[in-house]
This record gives sequence, C-alpha cells and structure tokens, in this order.
Amino acid sequence: MDRFFRASLARFCMLSLAAMGGAPVTAGAAGSSGSPQFGSVGIDLAAQDKSVKPGDDFYRFVDGHWLSTEKIPADQSTWGAFEVLHEQSQVDVRAIIEGSAAAHASQGTIEQKIGDFYQSFLDTGKINQAGLTPAKQGLDAIAALKTHNEVAALIADPRVPLDGPVAYGITLDEKNPDRYIVGIGQSGLSLPDREYYLKNDEQFVDIRAKFVKHVEKMLTLAGHKEAKTEAAQILELETKIAKLHWDVAKRRDRDLTYNLMSLAALQKDAAAYPWAAAFTSSGFPELKEVVVAEWSAVPALSKLFAETPVSTWKSYLTYQFLTNEASVLPNAFDEENFDFYGRILEGQPQQRERWKRAVQATNGALGEAIGKLYVDKKFPPASKQAMETLVENLRKGYAQHIANVPWMTPETKKVALEKLAAFRPKIGYPNKWRDYSKLEVKPGDAFGNHERALVFEWNRQLSRLNQPTDRDEWGMTPQTINAYYNPVFNEVVFPAAILQPPFFDPNASAAVNYGAIGAVIGHEMGHGFDDQGAKSDAKGVLRTWWKPQDVDAFKKRTDSLADQYSAFEPLKGLHVNGRLTLGENIGDLGGVTIAHDAYLISQHGVTAPNVDGYTPDQQFFMAWAQVWRTLDRDEALRNQVMTNEHSPGEYRVNGVVRNVDSWYAAFHVQPGDKLYLAPDQRVHIW
Repeated sequence: MDRFFRASLARFCMLSLAAMGGAPVTAGAAGSSGSPQFGSVGIDLAAQDKSVKPGDDFYRFVDGHWLSTEKIPADQSTWGAFEVLHEQSQVDVRAIIEGSAAAHASQGTIEQKIGDFYQSFLDTGKINQAGLTPAKQGLDAIAALKTHNEVAALIADPRVPLDGPVAYGITLDEKNPDRYIVGIGQSGLSLPDREYYLKNDEQFVDIRAKFVKHVEKMLTLAGHKEAKTEAAQILELETKIAKLHWDVAKRRDRDLTYNLMSLAALQKDAAAYPWAAAFTSSGFPELKEVVVAEWSAVPALSKLFAETPVSTWKSYLTYQFLTNEASVLPNAFDEENFDFYGRILEGQPQQRERWKRAVQATNGALGEAIGKLYVDKKFPPASKQAMETLVENLRKGYAQHIANVPWMTPETKKVALEKLAAFRPKIGYPNKWRDYSKLEVKPGDAFGNHERALVFEWNRQLSRLNQPTDRDEWGMTPQTINAYYNPVFNEVVFPAAILQPPFFDPNASAAVNYGAIGAVIGHEMGHGFDDQGAKSDAKGVLRTWWKPQDVDAFKKRTDSLADQYSAFEPLKGLHVNGRLTLGENIGDLGGVTIAHDAYLISQHGVTAPNVDGYTPDQQFFMAWAQVWRTLDRDEALRNQVMTNEHSPGEYRVNGVVRNVDSWYAAFHVQPGDKLYLAPDQRVHIW
C-alpha cells in the first residue's frame, strides 16, 4: 500500500537525481564576481580525454579522464556529479538537524521532533537492546492470521508496513485534476522487477538463490524454525505474482493505466480479493469509484491471493514486515537486509554511515520542516528570480519551436501553445509548509517513530478524499537535488537545492548555465510534450487533443528515437529499453535543443567570446555532458537498465547530441565520425 501511493500520487516525471544541499546563485555570469567552481567558465577541463574525438564519443571527450581515474566510494553503487553533491548535502542537512537536536526544545515543537527522530535512529545501542520487542505487536498480528479477509485487512492497516499482491492509495484523478481518487495497481515483489524472477540467465538464477538464502536468514533471526521451507515458498509465490505483472514499459502508457470503474465493477471483476475488509482497515470513507492501473493484472492477482494458503501469506508478510522495518531493528536484521539489497542487488560493498541514513530517515518523516530551515539558510530571493528568468526564456524557446515544427497541424499547435502558456513553474520552496503538529515523535523510540511517521503520512493522504486538490503542494522537499513535471497540474517544479554547480554557477558563463540547468528546465518542460505527458491538455486533463495525423507524425519520430536507444548496450547482452526510456529521452533531446535556443535568446544577438579555446556553443554542450558523468557498479547498472525510465548517463549525452544539428556545427562533426548521423536520420521532434 505505502509503496503504491507514494509512487503514484501524481505520476511525476522526474530526473534521476538525489537529495541535495545548495548555495545561492544568480542567472548567468553577468554581474557576478569570483571564479566558477570548475575551470574558467564552469567546465572541468581536467576531466577531459582529448585523445577522443568529440564526434566519436562526446561523453568521453568531455568526461573521459574523470571516468578512468575516479573511483566509486565503498558506500555507493553509483557515483557522479549528483552523488558528489548529495554527499555535501548530507553534511549541510545534518548541521540543520543536529542544530535542532541540540536545541533541547519543548515537547511538541518542530525542533524537538526533528532532533528526537534523528537521535533515536542514531541510537543503535538502544535499538539492539530492545531486540524484537517493539516489533512484537506487528509480528503477533501476522502470526494470528486465520482467514484471507484478515490477511487483506492487515496488509491494508497503515500501522503495519506491509506489501501485498495489489496495492492502493490516494492519487490525483488524471481525467479530473480537481479531485483525489483511490488508485489500485499491481504490487508484491521483493526483487526489482518481474524479469528478475523469470529470466533464466545465470546471473538471475544466482540472484534468486541468494534471495532465498536472505529470506531464510531474516526469518531465522525472527525465530522461525522452518525458515528454509518458508523462504522457498515465498520465492514460489513471488514468481507467480511476477508472471501476472505487466512489464515496466507497458506500465508507462497512461491510456492503458487509467481505468476508472465503480466500486461494484471492481468487486465483480476482481471478486476474489476481500476489498471491503481491506478498505475498512485502510480507513477509506465510502467509495463510489476507483482507478485501476494494470487492469488485467489486478483480477489475476486477486485470484492468486485467494488460491494461496493463509500459512504462505503469513510467511510472506513476516518477511515483508522485517525487511520494511530492518533499519530500526537490531543490527543483525539491518546488516542482513543490506547484504542482499545493497551488496548483491546493487554491488555496494559497504553500508552508508549511520548518520547519513539518519539524515535520510528524518528527511523522509519531516522533510518540509527541515526544508523550511534549509531555505532560510540557503535560498535567497535572488536565486528564485534567476530561475524565473530561465524558465521564461525556455518558454519562449518552446513557443518558437512549436510554432515552427513542420509536422504538426495548426489546430494542434494552437492547443499545444495554450498548454505551454499555462505551464506553472514552482521554484525553490512551497508557498505553504506542511503541518506536522499531529506527528508524535518520542525520544529513544526509533521503531515507534518510524511507524508513527508512516501512519501520519497515510492519514494526511486519507484526509484528501472528497476534498479539493491542493495545487500548491510539492512532491519534493526544497533540499532535494531534482526537478519534475507533473502532468495532472501541468506544472514544472524546481527545488531550491538544484541551484548549485554543476547545474548552476553564478560565476559560470551563460552558455554553461544554459547547457546545464537550462537543459534540465527544458527537460522538465519537455515532459509536457513527451509521448505520455502530451496526453494531458493545458488544464492537466488526460484526453485526446491531437489530430490523428499529428499523432502519426509524432509516433514516427519517437519510434525512431526508441530504436536508436534500444541499440545501446551498456552491459554485454543487456540493451537499453528504448520504449521504457522514451519519455526521458524525448525530455533530454527537447531540453537540450530548446535550451540552446533559449541561450541565444538570452544573448540578444551578442556573441560571447571564446574562453580556453572553446566557443560558447561548445561550452553549452560540454556543460550538458559534464552534468551526466557517472560511474556505475555492474549490478546497479543492470538494475537501472531493467527497471528505470532514465537511460544511463553515457546515453543521456551521446544519444542526445547526435540528433542536435547545432552540436555538429559546434564540434565540426563529419561523416565517418562514430556518432555521426546523416541529417535525414536525426530525430527532430520539437
């Protein structure tokens, strides 16, 4: 339940970035003083490999030396510009949190809640001393289950963090953005994706064997005498669930995953699942309608639920409970859980220090409260103004492109321009802050604080039903290095913390800032016109507003882009899924293309001088490549390619620039260069 509503609340299209801290910045280099963080204009020239021709491998031309000499820290599975910033952000946010912890604030104040949540998570001595006592109530509730109705009711109980074969939560209605609705979808897997259960390659067979061993160890730690048998039953059950799941690429299709139906129709089509018991346990008011995402999977999963013995569900739920609570259970559980999900699935040799995980946990529970303190320290009004200027230049660039694209009819262009004009940018931080007064945090109670935070969030979500939608709400905290487009509200959102190098540097050249943060802005705005975001109109309503011939022309171009990316092979035998990553690839291509035009708009016809031998256009594209330099452990890269809508960093560079005409001109790329595409093979969408 919890995983579904967090992921589906607004079906955000997001960059793959991490929570961050940041420094105040202003637009471009004009009027700023001092030196950029990188080089003379904001480009890290020491990272280059000049033995590589830009036209052969632009990614390694810009980042090759860094890629060959940098090492992934032991507590990371991926390492790049974003992770470097994330590490600094942890330090910044830690200072804010520990300031609250040292305040000795009165009970019930936000400082008390932040400080006690953090300190209790840090206190592993007390967690170890308590053993499984804090978890006893949940474990006993699982052990006492006798009927399928009771199983469904316990899965739905917000006080016990469990996952089941179907999940549900409160989401925005994509065809009626003015209301919240209960959304239902597939769930229930412990491994990253259905293919981990179904593929018979040696690596996946090995992962499944290690998963069974891991489950056995977790259940043994909890005192189960038949842990080995139970672990085998859990893998068998999850394999059956996986066979019924839709694949990740199909789940991107918003037309397929929006299925509005009456409660009576749900209870008829998926009659085997005890919906009444589950919805009552969740605390839902009387429901008339729901939206089902994977419409064919949910009835099949409901049937599987009824056919599976309660005894098997009890084993399954015990493991789910232990793994979901592992971070606030004794070290043996926490370390075993990391050993599988960190070392085996992600290739990460070492778990992060406890204080870093305490920062993450506290951010998760009290993120906007910390965010308010963060903004007070890190985000002056000038930074917000700088972003507003960039957004408006990007809006002008998109308007020019939409007006001039040859493949779109005038009628569809008119609606597209209306949608662009209606884009609402949210920059820096929310207009109103979340109220945490109903969240109780107790000193020295890490387990209880974790559970109360989950219940607080569920109740906050539950209170939305039958209420108007909150268009001022944010899906990220201000201290997050990320950005997103929300198609249901037709908004682009940029948290405060994204405004720092390499995204944005007050002392960098305008070309560098437009190639980095400008292209990120363009990427997010571009989600409004990607293969899924374009299905919503100016008001955020999911509907058909394109002429049929426009759909055909658009699909021809996006099919070509999907085919290009599907040819990329980051690991031997493992190709990028061009259908899964299509929306993000469209966002990248449009973002870079439009940001380059926005940069030219910002210069008002004046050409900036060359610096360090590089023209402004070259600086622009190098800034984009610099942002995406990334090292991945093979396990993490495999996981990303199989489950993530974003392409690996290498292809977010090379896959984009080879379709941008101005890149060819900037670096004199010619036929015979490895990245060269003939003009008629380049994909031009916007």
